[in-house]
Amino acid sequence: MTALPALVGPDIDADDARLIDRLHGRFPLVDKPFAAVAAELGLAEDEVLERLRQLLARGVLARFGPLFQIESAGGCFTLAAMRVPAARFAAVAALVNAQPEVGHSYRRDHALNLWFVLAAESAERVAAVQAQIEQQTGLDMLTFPRERDYGSETATPLPAQHGAA
Repeated sequence: MTALPALVGPDIDADDARLIDRLHGRFPLVDKPFAAVAAELGLAEDEVLERLRQLLARGVLARFGPLFQIESAGGCFTLAAMRVPAARFAAVAALVNAQPEVGHSYRRDHALNLWFVLAAESAERVAAVQAQIEQQTGLDMLTFPRERDYGSETATPLPAQHGAA
């Protein structure tokens, strides 16, 4: 797998790293969640909100929000992969990521080098998005619908030297 870009660097400081680490998978379910997080981190609520806005605007975070079990609401979720020529990778990834149904994507060192998640209100909508991406890129897409939920979560803590726990 391709190494992810360094998270801590010129675009992220120790407070950003602590904020990301704190929010990953553990969002507080209280009336004022950002105030609660701010208090835990010794920051102001407005600063927490502005840091999140900036992390999203700079592309350090691709998204911030809940993940739902879309199938329990009648929707459809699938993992997808494409074989994208290296010279076209950035353009194809941008097109894929522009689809509202795409939750996230990542690059792999493999023949199938672009992987992403599609979530939509129905299997028919997933098929329509697949057809649209294939038509726009001229590339085939493989889909791997979830057959069983294993209920695991992966959270990657940030390095301690950058202020994360």
